[in-house]
Order: sequence, then structure tokens, then C-alpha cells
Amino acid sequence: MTISMLIVDDHILSRKAIASILSANPLFMIAGEATTGKEALEKAKDLTPDLILMDIRMPEGDGLEATRLIKAALPAIKIIILSVSDDVQDFFEAIKLGAQGYLLKNMEPEYWLDYIVSIVQGEAPISRVLAIKILQEFAGQKQPVCDNKLSEREKEVLQLISQGLGNKEIGEKLFISESTVKNHLRNILDKLHLQNRMQLIAFAYKNGLAG
Repeated sequence: MTISMLIVDDHILSRKAIASILSANPLFMIAGEATTGKEALEKAKDLTPDLILMDIRMPEGDGLEATRLIKAALPAIKIIILSVSDDVQDFFEAIKLGAQGYLLKNMEPEYWLDYIVSIVQGEAPISRVLAIKILQEFAGQKQPVCDNKLSEREKEVLQLISQGLGNKEIGEKLFISESTVKNHLRNILDKLHLQNRMQLIAFAYKNGLAG
């Protein structure tokens, strides 16, 4: 499997550093680079990469606006927002606009590689730093709204998803197969009328259902 990628960042040093880290791994192919939100949309349409690494703060249309436009035009492309900030509101805005992931720039390169692969495989772990921030943000505001919708097993799966665990890890913890985890995930998304794993994580934190 080769993952074609578009790197979007207005800082050339940051862009080249990201490209250098990723191109050292045969899994990744750098399809192109862009420096603004506007250029990102143009390059996405031209290159149709598998995944876009999108800086959140840029001139001529920031990363969030570019994400909105790209997902509207090319919904199959996966987008990971890059940020130096662990601002919880940025995280929720990003997933509301369709981003599949949110990656802090100060994370170790090894974490980046694992994270990107997990996004392509349909998973969306979040960093412990961001998880703690989210918990702090919603402390005292938790209002469970779906206790009567989910089975006890589905609640267990949801809690583990909110901790950033992948399907294989969840299966190991609950002593069930990875395919069974995927079935539970599909049922949870259907019951809560959500589209992807990232929206599910946000929902869990907002409604006091996180592990």
C-alpha cells in the first residue's frame, strides 16, 4: 500500500521537514505541496491524493475553510489538520467540517507515522494531551443522552474508542474479534446518526460517555 499525500503549510521549513520525515518511509508518496488554503483546493482537485496534511493557520483561506471546501468537492480525500495548538474548539471545528484527524506538530515523528496509517485504515486515535484537554473542557457539563440507545457492549466499545484505541486493541481488551469491533462501531454510528470515528469521539466527550 502506498499513501499519496498533499502537504499544506505556509512555512517552507515546516513543509520540507514534514516531507522529509514521511518520504523516508516507503508507505508514503508526497504527491505535492501547497502554501495556502486556496492553493490546497486547487492541488487537491488536480492531484486527488489519498490524504492531505493541512496546517490550520494560513493566509488566503485557512486550513479549516480549505477543509470545508475540499470535503464538499472531494469527500473521499482524508484530511488531517496540523496545529501547534491543543485548543479544544479547533479540534471540534475541524471534525465538524469533515477532517478525519487532528495532529499536534510537537508530537514525535514515530507517532505521526502510526497516526497517519491509522487514519487511512479508518481509525482516528487522539493524543493523550488532547484527550486531557477535552476532558477538562467538558468537566461538570456532561449530559449523557444516549444511554437508552446503546447496548452495554456498545458503550464499552465507545469508551475505548474515546481513549484513542484502535479496533485491534479494543478487540484484545474485550476478547472479541476485530471484525466484531467494526460491527459494533458501525451500529454505534448508525444509532447516533454520526458519520465517522472522529465525530464519535467528540460526541463521547461532549456527552459524558468517554472512558
